[in-house]
Amino acid sequence: MIYAIADLHLDVTKKKDMSVFGGNWGGYEEKIFNQWNDIITNDDLVLIPGDISWAMRLEDAVKDLDRIEKLNGTKILMKGNHDYWWSSLKKINNLNYKTMSFLQNNSFIFNKKIIVGTRGWDSRDSASFDENDEKIFSRELARLELSINDALERFKEYDEIIAMLHYPPFDKKLNPNEFTEIFKKYNIKKVIYGHIHGNLAKKMPHGLIDGIEYFCVSGDLIDFKPIKITN
Repeated sequence: MIYAIADLHLDVTKKKDMSVFGGNWGGYEEKIFNQWNDIITNDDLVLIPGDISWAMRLEDAVKDLDRIEKLNGTKILMKGNHDYWWSSLKKINNLNYKTMSFLQNNSFIFNKKIIVGTRGWDSRDSASFDENDEKIFSRELARLELSINDALERFKEYDEIIAMLHYPPFDKKLNPNEFTEIFKKYNIKKVIYGHIHGNLAKKMPHGLIDGIEYFCVSGDLIDFKPIKITN
């Protein structure tokens, strides 16, 4: 089975206070690690679309990555806006983790389900959106297609494509944005995302919209339990 959970926000230093996002962030790391193996078996895949560790450098993030490595299941991790430790894919892959793979301009397949994705970015109708944001937004659209095309070139037999984003693929009015045009172009029917917390996360689109099933998997929204995406 395939599960997903975003926004682990792991912090071995215990210096980050997440309570600003709501009371259920109390003891959130313990919730993650105490519940994970009750849900996930070693036959399962877990998608983690960003905001994995508060570490600033890769050598510090290793402490958090090591903890994820020991959990049940195979995991695919992707960069979020707070993953400053994510330096280069080559350096991360050189850590030689056995149960974790890292998604950046590439793709994976699990039980005939293709996994693609990119970080995404803030919506173009955001009040502070500027020229630099436009460059990043356009780059992320291109990276999503790079990931999809990598999959289509390498995997000829598959049942479906699942897309991971960190940022929601919606504008500020909660309508699907330009990322959704790419999902439709490649017949992607399942999309997972995170990034949004607290009461706002409860308002985010979730479920079937115009033929695409969206899953908001921000850790606090799902009580820090990985949720099932598909068999």
